[in-house]
Amino acid sequence: MGDLLSKPLLVVTGKGGVGKSTVAAAVGLAAARRGLRTIIAEVAARDDVSRALGGTGAHEDELAEGLHHISIDPQDALEEYLTDQLRGRMLADLLASSSAFAYLAAATPGLRELLTVGKVWELAQEDRRKRGAQPYDLVVLDAPATGHGVAILTAPRTFAEVARLGRIARQGRTIDEMLSDPARTGVVVVARPEEMPVNETLALEQELPAGTGLHVDLIVANGVLPSRFSAAEARELQASKDGRAVGAALAAHRRARTQQAQLTRLRRGTEAGVVKLPFMFEPVLEGPELDALSRHLERAL
Repeated sequence: MGDLLSKPLLVVTGKGGVGKSTVAAAVGLAAARRGLRTIIAEVAARDDVSRALGGTGAHEDELAEGLHHISIDPQDALEEYLTDQLRGRMLADLLASSSAFAYLAAATPGLRELLTVGKVWELAQEDRRKRGAQPYDLVVLDAPATGHGVAILTAPRTFAEVARLGRIARQGRTIDEMLSDPARTGVVVVARPEEMPVNETLALEQELPAGTGLHVDLIVANGVLPSRFSAAEARELQASKDGRAVGAALAAHRRARTQQAQLTRLRRGTEAGVVKLPFMFEPVLEGPELDALSRHLERAL
């Protein structure tokens, strides 16, 4: 974690439904406790982290001491970019509200990803584009699911290669220099200890270097169930035939054993470190639960 927290940008990705937002929040809380001015950036106007930690969803809202949050809307990112490039809010508003321009933006493959990651890049700069904005020590990107998350990282390079010359090409190359630099951008992959998430995680680790120049720094196995019984105890329970409670206990035991087998497969197949986070039995994870997970993450590292 020490090496990871020294990088200005951490990308948290993984298969959909594995708890990426939970892990992003836990990493952010851990970083803030280390004294780093941290912001968690969610994409596509989502605010799962903000709601879990009691925020308002406002831009660069402070959720806790040293921990901020932003929900990046591509339309807002577009308007901010145009304001900066055109040096005038009125003209930027006029262009951004143009129906023809909106159709062009919607029809341009990868433009939403470029606008999103461009804002993430801006958050990680010492000299912020937004007037009066404070710099951050760490940006934690709660990225989309694996395939779309990689597309966000590669969007600046793609646009720079297509444009070749001009402002977009220069800015694309500048953003890509950071996103493809393992010294400045770290990747945390979240996986449930189940067959499909483990498969996707191992595939991502193989494919990531060629596509982005990055490697997987850390894998977080999320939602790991406790192993409550030994094999001998499980056999005794099975022999007891003591109704529904025993059946439920044995079902939980079998699920935990299946998870352990997938964890073993994950560890054998990856070169990255693997950290376990326990399954939380609360129906909704909020501040106290996320804080507990963040401290568990720190202890595990």
